[in-house]
Amino acid sequence: MTEHALSSQETYNPNFLLDFLRERMALRNDAALSRTLEVAPPVISKIRHRRLPIGASLLIRMHEVTGMSIRELRDLMGDRRSKYRMSDVQGKPKTKGVVGGEAHAMH
Repeated sequence: MTEHALSSQETYNPNFLLDFLRERMALRNDAALSRTLEVAPPVISKIRHRRLPIGASLLIRMHEVTGMSIRELRDLMGDRRSKYRMSDVQGKPKTKGVVGGEAHAMH
């Protein structure tokens, strides 16, 4: 099993965030939390056991349900990263094709 970059951080604790959300929304258990967040119950279990990181879509859903900022939610789970990595492909202009040995960017 490969370890996710987020889960390798010493401060990362998804359980604290999940417990906080349950308490804030007065939910009895993880099943109720999964229904509120509209995810399958195994997703919450996998996050609790650190087999699955809290992804962007779930973080956005937590934001929508609670009204808390993404930064607040990330702080609660111990995500202290200030920047995210982009792939080598993101941010580069797309090339239209090679003409005369040179690539020309599309406009």
